[in-house]
Amino acid sequence: MSSLCIGFLGLLMGLAGLAYAMVAKPDIKDAAKAENNVYYWSDGSQMVATGGEVNRQVIDYAQIPEAMRNAVISAENKSFDSDHGIDPMGIARAVFNMAKGGQVQGGSTITQQYVKNSRLSQKQTLGRKFEELFITLKVGSEMKKKDVMAGYLNVSYYGRGASGLQAAARTYYGEDAKNLDASQCAFLASLLKGASYYDPAGAPEVDPVQATPEKNLARATKRWKWILDEEVKDGRMTQKERDRYTEFPMPDKPKRNAQLGGQIGYLVNTAKAEIFAKTGITKDMLDQGGYEIHTTFDKKKVNQLSEAVKRVYDENIDPKKRPLYDTHVQFGGSSVDPKTGAIQAIYGGVDATKHFQSNADPTGAAVGSTFKPFVLAAAMEYGKRDPSGGPDQDDSQRTKVSPLSIYNGANKLKIRKYNGDVWVDKEGKEWLQTNDDHDSYGNITLREAMQWSANSPYVQLGMDVGTDKVKKAAIAAGLEDNQYMADSSVPSFSIGTSSPSATSMAGAYATFAARGQQREPFSVTEVEKRGKPEYQHKMVTKSAFDSAIADNVTDVLKNVVEKGTGTSAQLPGREVAGKTGTTDDNLSAWFVGYTPQLSTAISMYRLDDNEKNKDRGFEKMYGTGGKDKIHGASFPAQVWHDYMAEAMKGVKAQPFPKAEPIGDKVYGGGASKKPSPTPTPTPTPTETETTKPTPTPTPTPTPTPDPTDSCGTWGWNCQNNGGANAGTVQGNDGGTDAGTSQGNDGGADAGTTGGDDGTDGGTTNGGNDNGANGGNSNSTGNNSTGNNNWWGGATG
Repeated sequence: MSSLCIGFLGLLMGLAGLAYAMVAKPDIKDAAKAENNVYYWSDGSQMVATGGEVNRQVIDYAQIPEAMRNAVISAENKSFDSDHGIDPMGIARAVFNMAKGGQVQGGSTITQQYVKNSRLSQKQTLGRKFEELFITLKVGSEMKKKDVMAGYLNVSYYGRGASGLQAAARTYYGEDAKNLDASQCAFLASLLKGASYYDPAGAPEVDPVQATPEKNLARATKRWKWILDEEVKDGRMTQKERDRYTEFPMPDKPKRNAQLGGQIGYLVNTAKAEIFAKTGITKDMLDQGGYEIHTTFDKKKVNQLSEAVKRVYDENIDPKKRPLYDTHVQFGGSSVDPKTGAIQAIYGGVDATKHFQSNADPTGAAVGSTFKPFVLAAAMEYGKRDPSGGPDQDDSQRTKVSPLSIYNGANKLKIRKYNGDVWVDKEGKEWLQTNDDHDSYGNITLREAMQWSANSPYVQLGMDVGTDKVKKAAIAAGLEDNQYMADSSVPSFSIGTSSPSATSMAGAYATFAARGQQREPFSVTEVEKRGKPEYQHKMVTKSAFDSAIADNVTDVLKNVVEKGTGTSAQLPGREVAGKTGTTDDNLSAWFVGYTPQLSTAISMYRLDDNEKNKDRGFEKMYGTGGKDKIHGASFPAQVWHDYMAEAMKGVKAQPFPKAEPIGDKVYGGGASKKPSPTPTPTPTPTETETTKPTPTPTPTPTPTPDPTDSCGTWGWNCQNNGGANAGTVQGNDGGTDAGTSQGNDGGADAGTTGGDDGTDGGTTNGGNDNGANGGNSNSTGNNSTGNNNWWGGATG
């Protein structure tokens, strides 16, 4: 037995010796090779060849500052000067993890990292790890330490396409490496831990949540300080020198590739983000190049969307003429195929080399009333709760809701819980929900409330169904439950305080267009490297809603475009469903709509691009474009219309499926079956969202019945309308668009119900400060992250 063991060990040693002899030391020249990545349009034609952006200039050891060597040793490998280049325990951990299918770990010494980073392919396998072990042993025994250090710093990746210290020094500081100071060296050393998370410029295409400029700067600053402190502990820097470095050495802003101008940069970044999220391809690997990326983007539609935005902007927005109102105006947009989820076009901004963040991604702009369809879907899916039951009720206790259900459309409606108790916030304040322009509608069907974008019925409906169910319906439709989803425990959640991306909204509405079948929006169909497939998109279809629910939502939204606030989006000869959205203090405006073949979302807001402006935030759009107020029905709907009119040319018009009756006719918000006077409909609404039935309570003649309802959309003889529980304003309270008001706080568009009420939020009357949203927000309104506070709301 012992002889067998000795023989086996001898065989292993022989194999190890052979492996040692066969492996070669790293060649920096080979590592310097990089190829372009080629991106293709949906028709297979080339969009752009870019992305093989690795630049490297090899420098000698003498040109590497001692401060850089010290920073790297203190941060990564304190025993570098004396070790043999390997960390046996680290290798054992890596091999064990790989053997059991766990995450592959990188080399833990500078020598091991040098070997790893010198290789073109960064894929980690068990066999590759063993090969690297033998290369590391050879490097450790045959190369001088200074050559290993120079090699490591010359091949390491520092982000922004820079491989090697000299390239990094030029990229981040515009300096040669030899001129870097110890503070700058400490920052560059921090990038070696992962440039995507330590570059203050951020890398949202890699990780839109964690790799933001703000989080990266905080992360980089913390590690920069730590590295300098470690150098002092290790005796590589004196405390006196350390005390000189108190301010973080902020690097230069990234330079933009001219090839990525216009919309191309946004398209490429969208595709890259999907590659990082759905494949094993890392940013470092993509920067090496050699990939062919086939996208879903339709060149013609991308140009049509860009042209539609430019036309509306050029004809209406004039910063020189109206500097107080027309500066910082931005649009965002996205267009999704309901049948597949393919993103066919996006509008990210005026130019990707000038305006860096894509406006098709989350921007913090709240969606307002475009969120209401999810409330209606939830009401039909889950039903109105029994007031006598508990908060968590099963289907047997709930009543599925028909779009013909009647709710109180009063302005400043006192919002109640499902059981009839008045809802109050943590401070005991009641909620008085206002409507856009403070119009009251009396008793109104949910179909009509959507048509005229009345807020109070949908806020109360959300409370009756449960805002948790509303959130569930929104997520089922395709919205993500992330930091852009607002607090769902408050009433205003139902009228769009969330701020999902334009792509998410287009995708969620596409679910209704697809009769309840949800398909995640995607931009990459396949990725190849030198002809070999690396990734291929597989469509996954989820049943979000029953087709009857989706068809009824579509029917209600179709009515919005035919008769309500969305008439400016009509496409002659083609059926369109859509919804306008405007938010408190006129901070953002949206139009989201669809035909059976294409769903498109358009956003508009004002936000300063200058990141140095620490006080920047969303700015009010009163007066923008010469309009008193920007509604979703104005410029956003105009962009939507102009784009869709072109995008749908040559596409056969298709009707939406007929909506079948669904649910029961219920009453909410204090509405009852008792007959009451009704609002007068306006036969031909104009483009603004303020076009609504005249709120004066006068009887009206009966118009022609709507085919979807035996009583008709305006079948007043069949419906019972009234202003029951029309909302009470006490003392000098002024209501915000989200509805609450108390004491002497005036809110945005609060009107003047008393001497101390604020008008248009921010006016000070009688010595009382009346800020937007009930006196609690500054002049910019809600914060730019989209996580609106509980008093934030939506109109239109």
